[in-house]
Amino acid sequence: MPRYLSLVKTDENAGPTEGPSPELMQRMGELIEEMTKAGVMLDTAGLTPSAQGTRVHWDGQRTTVTDGPFTEAKEVIGGYALMQCKDRAEALEWTKRFLKIHGEQWRVTCEVREIVEG
Repeated sequence: MPRYLSLVKTDENAGPTEGPSPELMQRMGELIEEMTKAGVMLDTAGLTPSAQGTRVHWDGQRTTVTDGPFTEAKEVIGGYALMQCKDRAEALEWTKRFLKIHGEQWRVTCEVREIVEG
């Protein structure tokens, strides 16, 4: 079965200042448990804020290392889910369910991409 990576993209300045509520975390935990029992969820995690990140860039001749925060970033990857689904449609259905549990105060985008095997 194909594997899919769902990259969770957020605007770090647009969500609730207090972060995810306990209720959201509970709903997320319940969905993750359901996905795990269904054999879909292989791995998932949230990421630290981009201010705590480091970028390593290769320009064709040399590398540069830049510590966050990154002022030009509008959307950042806030987390991921690695899923094994029968097809793209199933991966998208699980991703839609994940997005809907966030409620009205969140603006979240997931980019779903199939992992190239081989």
